[in-house]
Amino acid sequence: MEPSAIIAAVLSVVNTSRLIVHLFQRQMQRNRARRQRKLREDMNSERGTDLSQSTGPRPVEIMVAMGHVDPVERRFWARETSTDWWDRIVLQVWDESQWLRNFRMRKGTFLELCELLSPALKCQDTRMRAALTIQKRVAIALWKLATPDSYRSVANQFGVGKSTVGVAVMQVAHAIVDLLLSKVVTLGDVQVIIDGFSAMGFPNCGGAIDGTHIPILGPDHQGSQYINRKGYFSMVLQALVDHKGRFTNINVGWPGKVHDARVFKNSGLFRRLQEGVYFPDHKITVGDVEMPIVILGDPAYPLMPWLMKPYTGALDTEKELFNYRLSKCRMVVECAFGRLKG
Repeated sequence: MEPSAIIAAVLSVVNTSRLIVHLFQRQMQRNRARRQRKLREDMNSERGTDLSQSTGPRPVEIMVAMGHVDPVERRFWARETSTDWWDRIVLQVWDESQWLRNFRMRKGTFLELCELLSPALKCQDTRMRAALTIQKRVAIALWKLATPDSYRSVANQFGVGKSTVGVAVMQVAHAIVDLLLSKVVTLGDVQVIIDGFSAMGFPNCGGAIDGTHIPILGPDHQGSQYINRKGYFSMVLQALVDHKGRFTNINVGWPGKVHDARVFKNSGLFRRLQEGVYFPDHKITVGDVEMPIVILGDPAYPLMPWLMKPYTGALDTEKELFNYRLSKCRMVVECAFGRLKG
């Protein structure tokens, strides 16, 4: 090879190396500037859909220019899933009994719930894909809450991704708390409640209270605090219900190991009852004693002027009758928990 050819080849390699080093340095400077401006854009998506935003060659473009890789068209893709079961069977074929068995509500109630939650669940389509409908997201959340199915099983059932199920459950739960909780879990007409319990045998009663355990997965930290007396992980749900078993006050979140009485004494309901502001000032006279509106609890709860619980120990006829009527009225809260757990 002629000396001039050798020199030309060496210079070509040197110039190419310098070009590569220069391009990488420029790229590092741009990346540093972007981090300093704290931009959180998806660079891959942006460059793949709008080339006008490109500010210089990327490493992969340098590799293409040097012939190390072949240029290919970038494509966004998603795994194909089937939604026929939801769109064509559940929505169009299922009868009321199937809706009740699987979603714990009738189809009409489901559609009404979707309408009520729509202000908080509206989503816009993106360039990547169409957003799930409100009905489908609510259905996914209800199915997960109403059945013991795993997230993967629910995802396969509705033809969506596993992570989509988790997002839908949280979105719907937050929407229910924000929009419906204060409207649905409310005291309502106290006189109607008093009349209802009076018909069941207990006068001037405003509700029955109890606690139940909601099973959960064992948490990573302080797991022993969530093991209840029956040996499984749970959170405590405290509920006050009316004469028809409708929830009028709830408190949830205490670890399963915590006693019902402690949950009660640390609840807002206890403070409001103690201050005399939860119920209206409606007293009746029993014998020679003024009796305020009371609630009914089991022996685990403290005896208060406004909380009645059963007698214990040796009982005479009157005390047995008292316990019978109290127990009969307290069955409404047991029935409410039974419906909750299905």
